[in-house]
Amino acid sequence: MSTVPNTPATRLPVLAYLLLAVISVLLFLPGFFDLPPFDRDEARFAQASHQMLESGDYVDIRFQDEARHKKPVGIYWLQSAATRLVEGASGLPKDIWTFRIPSLIGAVLAVLATAWTGARMFGGTVGFLAGLMMASCVVLGVEARMAKTDAVLLSTIVIGQAALASLYLNRHAERFGWAAPLAFWIAAGVGILIKGPIVLLVSGTTALVLAVVDRRAGWLKRLRPLVGLAIVVAIAAPWLIAITVKTKGAFFAESVGHDMMGKVVSGQEAKGLPPGYYLGTFWVTFAPWSFLALLAVPWAWRHRKGTGPVADAVRFCVAWIIPSWLVFEAVPTKLLHYTLPVFPAIAILTAAAAREHFLRRTDAPRWGLFSVATVLGAVGFGALTVAVAVIPYLVDGRVDPVAVAMLPVVLVLYALAVRLFAQRRETQGFAAGLAAAAVLYAGTYGAVLPGIDGVWISRQAARTVAAVRPCADSVVASAGYSEPSLVFLLGTDTRLTHGEGAAAHLAENPSCGLALVTNREEAEFRTALKGAEPVPLGRFTGFNYNTGKRLTLTLYGAARP
Repeated sequence: MSTVPNTPATRLPVLAYLLLAVISVLLFLPGFFDLPPFDRDEARFAQASHQMLESGDYVDIRFQDEARHKKPVGIYWLQSAATRLVEGASGLPKDIWTFRIPSLIGAVLAVLATAWTGARMFGGTVGFLAGLMMASCVVLGVEARMAKTDAVLLSTIVIGQAALASLYLNRHAERFGWAAPLAFWIAAGVGILIKGPIVLLVSGTTALVLAVVDRRAGWLKRLRPLVGLAIVVAIAAPWLIAITVKTKGAFFAESVGHDMMGKVVSGQEAKGLPPGYYLGTFWVTFAPWSFLALLAVPWAWRHRKGTGPVADAVRFCVAWIIPSWLVFEAVPTKLLHYTLPVFPAIAILTAAAAREHFLRRTDAPRWGLFSVATVLGAVGFGALTVAVAVIPYLVDGRVDPVAVAMLPVVLVLYALAVRLFAQRRETQGFAAGLAAAAVLYAGTYGAVLPGIDGVWISRQAARTVAAVRPCADSVVASAGYSEPSLVFLLGTDTRLTHGEGAAAHLAENPSCGLALVTNREEAEFRTALKGAEPVPLGRFTGFNYNTGKRLTLTLYGAARP
């Protein structure tokens, strides 16, 4: 196995990258067009991007009349551009999937950048396998289907880390060109415009740990920091200046003072969780490869010291993983995807350890570790698969035939993958694991989740409104149900209010107005009508997965004289 950086043996052929791109798209596409907008982040991002297109204001970010100053503008520009291109070319009406296009492209780029980095570190086979693991792991598959920042951010992080790795692994070379520094700083500038300083957190902690461990930091001069900072300023500063002027500094007060510091100091949005959360959920988020990652730990530990390209590459990946992971664990606000920026390094080390097993058949197997990894991996991946099968029954009270048929196929394929790895038939093991992931994702995103009507309350509302809308420009006032997806599906003018407000809306718009009222707001709504009897136009029930509550909603029109 060649591990010498930047030699022909460490380069994946173009066909390998094309194959990875095709595999990634095939894994990411199920459900991409069919899944309704998720609450709450995806719907907020997509609606704010849509309002940019509506208003023509590409500086300020708004959700209805509310300023949305939590994240920089980059993702909104990308989503608006993708939607404008698709709608302009096809004439299609507003749909959530057009806003997801940047996430899909970002996820594919992250897969390819992971493969490129792994190939430069440990050889082409490792790079290909690392890209394959990223394409098929659970958390990236989720982010590729959601109109949010994280898949695009990941692509900028991996590209930046690839450039940093190239500098580090070749730090003893006499000359080094501009390609890596330019890639690093352009990725940093774009990353800052997507989600702020997270990209610099990952690269900065990586460089700091390497400098401390090696007791040398001279190679960092090859980043050309003065030129690099100028590049970052050129990319990010124009909008930052414009939004500062337009909001009189309110953007920074909200995004840094409230959003970012709120996550660091306390558990924001009821997401405060203790350290260890990401270690516990890793068995699901990196599935189906989480059990292999645990098996790679002894190999990485054994190769972390010394000199030579293998030790350098392992040290770089460890410096990429550990400090960022510790920061994420320490911050009270925790969401499943927050550790995604370190998954490429985990995938590369896991693939490298597996690759060594391809070539060395004389090592005594670590059956104790293998047993623990198998149990933890099976619990994570198995629990996810079973959950997909039972959710339709728990929410809608029905048995989904696709979910039932999928369950044994996925579990058998996963068990086969584990058995093949135990037999050191790694190539077949990767194929079985990939097949298990492909079947799970195709069934889950393509059929099971879109078919669970109860969780898509806003979709039910949109269908009900479309069937009975009295006027083309009818506006809905929603009392007691205020998820952002409702605004995205019903229109920017949708009023999110309470029972009294919904009653007032009907009184003000007796011909065209509509009121969507939850069972909890029904009494206030009727009291505010002062004896008038509204016309029920539709009723449906659902489960709000953000609040954990079941709701019954009735769509009303004003009483007819």
